[in-house]
Amino acid sequence: MENRNESMTGNADDGDHVRESTSSEINARLDREMRERVESYAARDDAEIGHRIEELEQEWDMERVLEVNASALAFTGVSLAVASGNKKWLIIPGIVLPFLFQHAVQGWCPPVPLFRRLGVRTRQEIEREKYALKALRGDFEHISSGATSGDAVMRAVEA
Repeated sequence: MENRNESMTGNADDGDHVRESTSSEINARLDREMRERVESYAARDDAEIGHRIEELEQEWDMERVLEVNASALAFTGVSLAVASGNKKWLIIPGIVLPFLFQHAVQGWCPPVPLFRRLGVRTRQEIEREKYALKALRGDFEHISSGATSGDAVMRAVEA
């Protein structure tokens, strides 16, 4: 059976449970898109790179997306139960909250594959792109001295 956690480094055990439970095709697509973005910034100036880093700092990761969606659904179910007096609405938080618990314990729950297909990344994936861009900008002397292309920077970040 193919290991599903094929990160850009090829490391099959980087502790990212979302990547481990995501299909290798989706992980590869997200990695390819990240690599293409980093390579596209290799020819840009520091201000543009800085702007992209700011965008990455605002990007919602999988944990945040799951937490917001689960809490919104749970709150909606409780609110509808209270407002309507119909306790059947409590089935919504009764389903959603165990999924959130499952994700906290196992790193996976039913919405994860959908969100991954939609391009929601893990914090580690976002940070990887951010540090590659910082290296391109020259923030790290030990990397920037020999890394002049997007691909070289990605290899340096992966090391």
